Amino acid sequence: MTIPPPAIDPITLEVLWNRLIAVVNEQATALMRTSFTTVVRESGDLSAGVFDRRGNMIAQAVTGTPGHINSMATCIHHFLAVFPREGLRPGDVLITNDPHKTSGQLNDFTVITPIFGRDGRLVAFFGSTCHAIDIGGRGLGADARSIYEEGLFVPIMKWREAGEPNAALVAILRANVREPEQVLGDIHAQEAGNEVGGARLLEFLDEFGLEDLEGLSDEIIARSERAMRVAIAAVPDGVYTNAAYCDGFDKPLRLAVTITKAGDSVHVDWAGTDPESPRGINVVLNYTHAYVTYALKCALCPEVPNNEGSFRPVTVTAPPGSLLNAQPPAPVAGRHVIGHFLPGIIFGALARVIPDRVLAEGAANIWSTQLTGRRQEGGAPWTYVWFSCGGTGARPHSDGLHTTAFPSGVMGVQVESIESLTPVIVHRREITRDSGGAGRFRGGCGQEMEVSSRTDLPWNLGPVFDRTRIPAGGYSGGSAGGRGAIRIAAPDGPTRELVDKSQVALAPGERFTLQLPGGGGFHDPFTRDPAAVLDDVLDEIVSPEAARDRYGVVIDLSNAMVDEVATAALRAKNGR
Repeated sequence: MTIPPPAIDPITLEVLWNRLIAVVNEQATALMRTSFTTVVRESGDLSAGVFDRRGNMIAQAVTGTPGHINSMATCIHHFLAVFPREGLRPGDVLITNDPHKTSGQLNDFTVITPIFGRDGRLVAFFGSTCHAIDIGGRGLGADARSIYEEGLFVPIMKWREAGEPNAALVAILRANVREPEQVLGDIHAQEAGNEVGGARLLEFLDEFGLEDLEGLSDEIIARSERAMRVAIAAVPDGVYTNAAYCDGFDKPLRLAVTITKAGDSVHVDWAGTDPESPRGINVVLNYTHAYVTYALKCALCPEVPNNEGSFRPVTVTAPPGSLLNAQPPAPVAGRHVIGHFLPGIIFGALARVIPDRVLAEGAANIWSTQLTGRRQEGGAPWTYVWFSCGGTGARPHSDGLHTTAFPSGVMGVQVESIESLTPVIVHRREITRDSGGAGRFRGGCGQEMEVSSRTDLPWNLGPVFDRTRIPAGGYSGGSAGGRGAIRIAAPDGPTRELVDKSQVALAPGERFTLQLPGGGGFHDPFTRDPAAVLDDVLDEIVSPEAARDRYGVVIDLSNAMVDEVATAALRAKNGR
């Protein structure tokens, strides 16, 4: 494919690019600082970006998740199909939570603001996607049987028209969600972020004497596309395949990928993936596309800006009606629990050709925990959701990271925030020892959280989780990570373990424990430096028993040292 030669000199372009990134970062900062929920302001479950008037995403803020930003990147044409450019006016703000046109679940609102120049011409769009703490229905979970059970569906419509709020939509939202002030407050925060971004963009255009973004957009997008194609071209042509299993809802499900690399383009096809589930773990195609493009950028050219240009060399298909191309009215609330597996499966396919540029399998999906209840008998309902992270897979040359979200990038919430905003107590939060897969480079560990309620009323747990049956695999001889689990304990009764993703009614006094999975290891564990094993034992990441059995390293804890003679004998016995 022929891409136009550079039209802006590199130094000028670098100045303009950095200023544009500063604009979208300020947009995201304004959004997070005005947010009403910890989901946005602390976990960073959001995206923010700027688009040219044709709907091409030019730049994104540093903060954001791939599932939000990469699916939002392709959404403007959906909005323009309903509200053409010619009919938009200053003060208009557009909104939707249509899963098939934006971020794949009803809890995610996308807010788009057209920006008009000093002369009244449309010059750009600012957009953001945020996870709403509640959207009504059953609450965030994976056990719905259709999208109609999952909450309120808002088609593409105007949130504001010429500055005037859509009072009917506000009233409908207020009447259908459990925490109206937080939900509406976050939508207003998205609005505010877009307004801040728009104001800074107009200052940017004035400063550099630009009438619009089209010329700059073309240059940035062309350079990004060119760099992405160069990176793709460096990989040998071929067809690379991989398949993996996830827990599914009540039985394991197969995800299969075929990557066809030819010249400077890549086609990724998910034929062979299981059909869509009757429960809410299905993934819409735009969310599948989002995590495919993210995975390929991570493996091939992470330094290239993430925009319209970096997407163009990649095409993605999945059979309609499959788990990764669910059709309405399939339930999709837990789409991330499957969607977050996709980068690991792509890495597995590419491991045979670029083994030094991929991670071993990790915990993959973030675990989302939604709690609902009442603060007192007959009182108003409360709901709260937080995200927890397991361990990442080991890298070819370094250990995996503990309790770190990959590929989503979402952050965990501090215990203090959870306890101050809800009638919840977090009794324990700690690294799960021995949960990182063994290898020359160890997988990251998961964590455990033990939680109860301060009230004497029943409450509900809506868990969305995976890797309780099938652990994260290791690469090149590395071992699998530890499996996860969710356990519920009565005050004086037995402990039961959840086996599917159904919501659970908790009795007063019951506690639940989240045990998140660890990541897989990389390379033969018996080639790990014994000193690194000793450090892990002293840090209580690895037990002395696991050091001996998994790594062939004998630790003398009385002197905090490796027993080198015993270690050498043990490794020789195992033929390593």
